[in-house]
Amino acid sequence: MKAMTMRSQPDGRDRRVREGIERVRTSLGRSRLNWSLQRERIVQAFLQEEHITVRELYGRLNRQGLRAPLNTIYRTMRVLCEKGFAEARRFGEETQYDNLSAKGAHDHLICTGCGHIVEFEDPAIERLRQEVATDHGFHLTACRLELYGLCGACRVKSRQVMVRHVSVAQGRILRRV
Repeated sequence: MKAMTMRSQPDGRDRRVREGIERVRTSLGRSRLNWSLQRERIVQAFLQEEHITVRELYGRLNRQGLRAPLNTIYRTMRVLCEKGFAEARRFGEETQYDNLSAKGAHDHLICTGCGHIVEFEDPAIERLRQEVATDHGFHLTACRLELYGLCGACRVKSRQVMVRHVSVAQGRILRRV
């Protein structure tokens, strides 16, 4: 099983973002949306992440002094999904946009405590999907595996809270006796 990350060498990442922008620009040239500097900044900020919400994208652009109206961000993300550069996924409360531009088939581990997402590839899982589909006469056209649980940091926090609660509860019981 291989965990994936887009945090490779800065030069490779910059090149990948530039190439991604060019592919999106070419693709958008065939759609109703005009290419603009504002839209390029939205796409560039999106391509630098594995997953991002519109709210996070909006905040990032504003912190960089690059104002972009929310409706423009939503419209751009919708088109990126339609063109296959992004996939909208509902992880918890918000829609996260998964950057598909530099990835193949992958699955997700999602922390229900903090929202941390780990992407991974596992050939055994892919083989099992195909085997189950074939056994039941299916041809897979899409699949999604999302595993929910607590990441290591949240498990540690959870244990600390439990220990405090138990200590407090035991203290109350001891006082009553």
